[in-house]
Amino acid sequence: MTTMSTAQQPLPSGFGAASTADDVIKGIDLTGKVAVVTGGYSGIGLETARVLRAAGAEVVVPARDTDRARTALRDVEGAEVEPMDLLDPASIDAFTEKFLASGRSLHILVNSAGIMATPLTRDARGFEAQFATNHLGHFQLVSRLRPALRAAGGARVVSVSSRGFRFSPVVFDDLHFTHRPYEPFAAYGQSKTANSLFAVELDRRGRTEGVRAFAVHPGVVVDTGLAKHVSEDVVRAAGAVDEDGRPVRDPARQLKTVPQGAATSVWCATSPQLDAHGGVYCENCDISPLVAQEDEAAWRAGQETSGVLRYAVDPESAARLWDVSERLTS
Repeated sequence: MTTMSTAQQPLPSGFGAASTADDVIKGIDLTGKVAVVTGGYSGIGLETARVLRAAGAEVVVPARDTDRARTALRDVEGAEVEPMDLLDPASIDAFTEKFLASGRSLHILVNSAGIMATPLTRDARGFEAQFATNHLGHFQLVSRLRPALRAAGGARVVSVSSRGFRFSPVVFDDLHFTHRPYEPFAAYGQSKTANSLFAVELDRRGRTEGVRAFAVHPGVVVDTGLAKHVSEDVVRAAGAVDEDGRPVRDPARQLKTVPQGAATSVWCATSPQLDAHGGVYCENCDISPLVAQEDEAAWRAGQETSGVLRYAVDPESAARLWDVSERLTS
């Protein structure tokens, strides 16, 4: 039986923090493969879509703002744009029904869309928006697309998580901040932990069908628009920008460019090095090590920059989250 400690073992891959998406896909031919990339029209999602398309894949980008998406993807020849809003369950169903009706298999699904540290917002169901967008919307999308993933005869689902999971585990007793004070980064952390746990349980359920799942930390990429709700003082205190507000690039400290930020997603989606792996959290184009229990307090305080906490890859929590998510999206 695979345990957390045995699964979370770096390969090593030969790539690293400074590797780019173009580096990791070199020599890989995706002709005849189909990829869906949420968030594929901005930031690392756009770079992911570009690189997969350049390698020969058919790329479909579901988008809430289709006009903006088509403009952003104008240089990605052949990329398809379809309407979908992760906060709108009916639009997710409409997108997946259209995709399934096309008869295409789905070889790669990259869940790259997300929001971060937003003010308290709830969707029409009353669900907290970060959890609903970052996790539940993607859970519903993957669930509905399972027939196309199974039909691929070998598919990968990549969920963009974040080391931001250190801000919170999944708080099952109050997922939507009904009874506890809302804190934007706690809500973000919970949703990113959920992204990682989702990969653990999806891989457990899907591996016999040829569906493998991965969660990734892309690094800190400040110029993607994701941090628009975060104050400049907080971003500067994190060392992500200099005194003049310019991005700091230091891959060794996870401070990356967009091509470097997209690299781990692309590596997880395409690398033959991962053929025998799945249900793992990855960063810097490799499987992340498990943080030792005695180091967890320092890690959560931000003193360490790599590794994964146990609660973010715990199989029991992953199975519980799956059951809760099924109920919330049914």
